[in-house]
Amino acid sequence: MNNIVVRQAVLSDIEALAPLLDSYRQFYGRASDVSAATNFLLARFNHGESVIFVAYKYTTPVGFAQLYPSFSSVSLARTFILNDLFVSEQARRNGVASKLVRAATEFAGLLGAVRVSLSTATTNETAQALYLSAGWVRDEQYFVYHFSIIHPPSGTR
Repeated sequence: MNNIVVRQAVLSDIEALAPLLDSYRQFYGRASDVSAATNFLLARFNHGESVIFVAYKYTTPVGFAQLYPSFSSVSLARTFILNDLFVSEQARRNGVASKLVRAATEFAGLLGAVRVSLSTATTNETAQALYLSAGWVRDEQYFVYHFSIIHPPSGTR
């Protein structure tokens, strides 16, 4: 575990991050598309839309966490959404995810955020155990709803 270094990603990390994002997407049943993953990450960096932490084992990228900024009108304060957390299969069970989560929450705290929120699959018991052991509290007060926007294929109305 001592050979794992977590740091905030910079633009030059995109090439290392794209295959990790691609693997993360495949974990959730999406088809592999490293080019699309690269373009997505570039857009987030170019527009300052997310903060990414990357974990390296020596010089090999083994995981990442991506935070999206948000705000709470009720609290009149900054919040973050920990939207993505992924550790490559060969690096799991070595504390990488814990280090990534800690880096993300420490970053949010330094910026004065009042909360970091996340969601995970109800069947992802490994992630749930990690979050609970790190002091996260499962929401018992709110339900989460989603409204999917379906976009027509290009060239149609």
